[in-house]
Amino acid sequence: MSDQSVSDALGGLVEELAAIEHERWAHWQRYMHGKAEKQADGSLVLPAHLVDQWERQIETPYAELSDAEKDSDREQVQKYLPTIVRFISDRDQN
Repeated sequence: MSDQSVSDALGGLVEELAAIEHERWAHWQRYMHGKAEKQADGSLVLPAHLVDQWERQIETPYAELSDAEKDSDREQVQKYLPTIVRFISDRDQN
């Protein structure tokens, strides 16, 4: 397979994965906004306990997260796998 066809295939893969990433991000934003209290000026205030939890998670390497936190990350990765598997399968067939 030529460098150009590999580049084209990867470009298509990036677009598909970017669409999945956008859905993941939008889901997270809906979740966060649902946990916040909307202020009169339109701003959102998050409960302190959630800010504390998320800041702790931000600073924690994956290997040190709880099993439940790791499962949450794994659940998100599962959304990418069908696209990656299809990409690899399509390349193997060509």
